[in-house]
Amino acid sequence: MPQAPDKYLTPEESADVEAALLTSPEKFLTRLTISSQRLLQKIAKDYQVSIEELSHKQIIQWFENDNNRLL
Repeated sequence: MPQAPDKYLTPEESADVEAALLTSPEKFLTRLTISSQRLLQKIAKDYQVSIEELSHKQIIQWFENDNNRLL
């Protein structure tokens, strides 16, 4: 099932992480990595580039722009 980019993990992803043979810190990093991947996909789509083409400056700019929309 597709997941909206503003969601952290799907229930299935969360259950898979919980079931993994990982320590608590490793589970946290795994959740963070999965949600980061989703966010990078959103940023790349907004810039109409692949994730591999994203620069750190584009990511910073995206957050600055996103923050300004919330103000």
